Amino acid sequence: MELLPQQYRHLFPTVQSRIMLASCSQSALAEPVSKAIQDYHDSLLHRGTNWNEAIDKTESARNEFARLIGAEPDEIAIVPSVSDALISVASSLSAVKKKHVVYTEMDFPAVSHIWQAQSDYNVSVIPSIDGELPLEQYETSITEETVLTCVPHVHYRDGCIQDIKAIAAITKRKGSMLFVDAYQSAGHIPIDVKEWGIDMLAAGTRKYMLGIPGMAFLYVRKELANELKPKASAWFGRENGFGVSSYAEGARRFQIGTPAFISVYAAAAALSLLNQIGMSRIRDHIKAVIADACQYAAEKGLKLAGAPSGQQPGMVSIRDERASETAALLKKKNVICAPRDNVIRLAPHFYNTKDELRYAIDEMAAMLSAR
Repeated sequence: MELLPQQYRHLFPTVQSRIMLASCSQSALAEPVSKAIQDYHDSLLHRGTNWNEAIDKTESARNEFARLIGAEPDEIAIVPSVSDALISVASSLSAVKKKHVVYTEMDFPAVSHIWQAQSDYNVSVIPSIDGELPLEQYETSITEETVLTCVPHVHYRDGCIQDIKAIAAITKRKGSMLFVDAYQSAGHIPIDVKEWGIDMLAAGTRKYMLGIPGMAFLYVRKELANELKPKASAWFGRENGFGVSSYAEGARRFQIGTPAFISVYAAAAALSLLNQIGMSRIRDHIKAVIADACQYAAEKGLKLAGAPSGQQPGMVSIRDERASETAALLKKKNVICAPRDNVIRLAPHFYNTKDELRYAIDEMAAMLSAR
């Protein structure tokens, strides 16, 4: 068995009886995360209140996420979801003179929903070419009038990984801010917001970050954060939440109200585990597992989707016109995956093995050939 699964599979009870390949939607629950959730419950059940402890956990989670992406804690806001993060960002741009915003065809649909609802902005969509987004598309679509460019680090549907550092260089040259949706990358792909030149980045905890719904993080570069005044800001985003006061310093000004503390407890434990293992080790293992699975799927005659020629995707995406039906059949075989449209997404984490991916692919191949 590969090194990381050998070391850490025992922490994930679900993988003892099921093959969990749905990290792009919901990862397996680790025992330390389960214990943290229970700790939150017990503190209320037996002590009646846990406000101060919960605030401390919030800061622990903030610090762990900052470490995960190479940021400073004051550059991190705690928000309910990535959608809430982007809504808060949109509300902060009203005083900026430039009104052109661009996002991509590869963005999660919520990004489109948010910007199409903003009547004060001229919104453009960067089209893909044969399922890819070459840098030339950014060069053409981003102009000197663009205030914000929204991009996904990893395409939610087929796992295509974008060169964020190269895109950031384009946005900087054009005078646009860059917002990165890292929901499909944070937790299994190393990220360095400083080195890459990212202005804003958001990620939720329920996928590769091993947490549960109800919590996300928003990174805003410190110098930029202090220039922006989000309208979507309330007492957790103020210097003094109990009176009329100015915005908090840094990204905290993008916070609104009381976080979902049960999700905070889970996130603090999950991120601690991820940082203990290390993103480079996790990425190396997942790359090896995915490379083997892609080759094996091709040998079995399955059609892969997603990655440009010569690039490895962030997940294994297999074309299937009846993806939801296949996923339901795989579930009966104790294989948990995440279908999306006409694609079966096999999204491994560090607790998965090559043999598990091969088993899932064998089952898929048998089902498809029987049709």
